[in-house]
Amino acid sequence: MDNVRKSITETLRNFTIFKKLNEKELESIIDISSVRSYNQKMMVFMQDEDLDRVFFIQSGKVKIYRTDINGNEQIVSILENGEMFPHVGFFRKGNFPAHAEVIEKASLIVIPIDEFEGVLLNSPEMCIKLFNVLGEKIVDLQNRLEEQILHNTFEQIVMLLLRLCKTNGVKVDKYYRLSTQFTNREFANMIGTSRETVSRTLTQLKKDSFIKVDSDGYYLIDYDQLHSEIL
Repeated sequence: MDNVRKSITETLRNFTIFKKLNEKELESIIDISSVRSYNQKMMVFMQDEDLDRVFFIQSGKVKIYRTDINGNEQIVSILENGEMFPHVGFFRKGNFPAHAEVIEKASLIVIPIDEFEGVLLNSPEMCIKLFNVLGEKIVDLQNRLEEQILHNTFEQIVMLLLRLCKTNGVKVDKYYRLSTQFTNREFANMIGTSRETVSRTLTQLKKDSFIKVDSDGYYLIDYDQLHSEIL
């Protein structure tokens, strides 16, 4: 097995939708996979381009965001190694629903959708696992919509920080250390508010010792204490 094929095998085996596949089933996925390298700020795809492939992050970070007719940016998520995108790719014809930009040099495994669909036809079990992954993403999107409808801006910012602890954080003692250096503008773009509002809220949360910034510029979040703010 050459090094590229070996790296693809080791990476895909750790994804939820592939974990329980036998060797023959996994080989059928590896046969249609390739690896691409992207430097920082490179676009993986643009919103509304033909949706013809799905990506699995081997290393690096990718920002998924949408833009409206005025060019305003709405960040959907920041994805890291071990995640796939776009999740609608295997079951939706048409165009990419958002932009994907590399924010930290990345190695991505690429699978053409038409070839993957052929593999799925021979693996009902894989279809079920993929539906489970998509179901989790749907629940997450429903929760975000509920946050915007039922909660004020302060609560939305708190909920965003709590969510990022789970998706982009590493537990360090009583804190979660965010693994991405988010700017106030990026926080604002995630929930559709202003940078100034985020800045004021974060300043208050720092004064209350719910969050702090370490020497490298990464946020440390006291999850339990911060969670108590919205109970």
